[in-house]
Amino acid sequence: MSGVLGDPKLQAIVDRLQAQSVAQEPVTGAYFAERIKAGDLSWEGFDARLTEFMADKLVALEPVKAEFCHLLCRSLRARRVVEVGTSFGVSTLHLAAAVRANGGGTVIGTEHEPAKAAAARAHFAEAGLAGFIDLREGDLRETLKVIEGPVDFVLMDIWTEMARPAMELITPHLRPGAVVIADNTVQSARGYERFFEFVRDPANGLAAMTLPFEGGLEMVVKG
Repeated sequence: MSGVLGDPKLQAIVDRLQAQSVAQEPVTGAYFAERIKAGDLSWEGFDARLTEFMADKLVALEPVKAEFCHLLCRSLRARRVVEVGTSFGVSTLHLAAAVRANGGGTVIGTEHEPAKAAAARAHFAEAGLAGFIDLREGDLRETLKVIEGPVDFVLMDIWTEMARPAMELITPHLRPGAVVIADNTVQSARGYERFFEFVRDPANGLAAMTLPFEGGLEMVVKG
């Protein structure tokens, strides 16, 4: 056994990618600090400068959060998972490993940037998990229009202005008891305002609480 994943080869791949992500953090942090100080960073979406800067950045979900999501998927016996924001596929590997351990199924991934999608697919193949992942490349407002079957679990780790559109598309497919995890909901609370408006609307049948992970991790449950 190797950690919660129980797969030494997969764990080695994940550890390598997490190390790459951590190595990028000082540069990424300095970039955002500079733009926030200049007042030219919008919560409404990526501009050309930000898109170019982020093209090679993994921004991987922290290991403890990724492992927590893996265990949630295992406990839910999740067979259909949606990941909103795949990047280089680190958290996707955790989700796909859970689906595999649960007897099979599909992780529907979303990635807007072609280069990141290509890198993620290479990592899926290296880990032997490609057969459990349906990576949809493009604008999620188009790629998530069709979701086959009930959804057991959702991981949302994306630029915050896309969180509500994603929830609007996914929520009708959530089975009772399904769980949605959204990352950095405290650190990026301003950007999540429209997401929370949707989650807190009683008409949508959702309940939520903020878990005490770094940056805030929102757990949403379908009633």
